[in-house]
Amino acid sequence: MNTPANTTGLVAIMEYSAVEDAEFNRWYNTEHLPERQRIPGFLTCERWISIAPDKLSIGSYDLESPDVLQSEPYLAVAFENATPWTKKVTGMCTRILRVISEQRTPGNVLAPSGAGGLLFSALNIAPELEPEFEEWCDTEHLPALAGVSGVLAARRFVGEGASHRHVFLYHLTSPEVVQGGAWKTAARTPWSERIVPQYRDRVRIVCRRPD
Repeated sequence: MNTPANTTGLVAIMEYSAVEDAEFNRWYNTEHLPERQRIPGFLTCERWISIAPDKLSIGSYDLESPDVLQSEPYLAVAFENATPWTKKVTGMCTRILRVISEQRTPGNVLAPSGAGGLLFSALNIAPELEPEFEEWCDTEHLPALAGVSGVLAARRFVGEGASHRHVFLYHLTSPEVVQGGAWKTAARTPWSERIVPQYRDRVRIVCRRPD
């Protein structure tokens, strides 16, 4: 299957503290994730658990296009067509965020295999600042973080009509990468110090693989 010029990212985040860990893990691993993996157009399907805050489940997917989420195979298992088990488990969870966005940088790189950690970041920024923000992302910020030892992929996504327009996914060898000195040095530059305070509605979650 050829990867499109710009893939679509889907990230769904749920708070699941009202569900027993054993049942939540069994449902996710034996029903929810396999359902998505069987749907044409789902290129990668990953499951993550937050380190802080606790009890957040993050599903991260690479799609051929947003049309996959309107396709018959997807709709056959989603929303009102979900199984009784899915309705039971998700009914006990709180949706935190669901964002659909187009990969802008690099464009069509899929989630790498072998990652032990993920940093998810989503935010908004004032429209008049977007040109400089995107230049900073693509010429300084992402290249610098991508060059840090332990970063397997640094990707930027942009969504239209979502609660958060800008989404960043950093696949890491381990969650501890973002605590290291090399990461902090790459992330803190004079240009960054001017841009970062302009963030709005920021959500930042450091994740690990489920046990």
